[in-house]
Amino acid sequence: MDFADFIGTITRSGKVQNMAETKYGKYIVTDLNKTADALGTRVYCLHGGVFEGAPYVDCAWFWPQSKEVVVVDKGHTHNFGEVVTFFGSNPEDATDLGGEIEFWIGDEPHTITKSCVIFVPQGISHCPLILKKVDRPIFHFATATDQNYRGPHEL
Repeated sequence: MDFADFIGTITRSGKVQNMAETKYGKYIVTDLNKTADALGTRVYCLHGGVFEGAPYVDCAWFWPQSKEVVVVDKGHTHNFGEVVTFFGSNPEDATDLGGEIEFWIGDEPHTITKSCVIFVPQGISHCPLILKKVDRPIFHFATATDQNYRGPHEL
């Protein structure tokens, strides 16, 4: 058992238990994707099909690239709001994105060079999402309350 598994399985009594054997252990997901593709590594996508009542949460790493990468090629809308985030990995400056991302909201392209949280209101078109430059790993997650949504790649 590694340290993370150990910490995740200590009960209030101080005894170590396997998370799968606990009442709520099934809600702690540690079986994450480790395989990178041309876009980065989509670590995990949580939604109502994984756990009943779960919101949509998509987590990914974008790795350094030598060329521009189109993550989402066209705009789309939802009947729910969405939060889209990008965080740099500079331990000296959490606001430093470590790259440049082009993200469209409505008909406006936005150049993002700092870590950020973006709220996209219901019915507002958003994307394309283009990695213009990635010098250091960038962590991305998006979330929405719709339990059936699986992400823009599955529209």
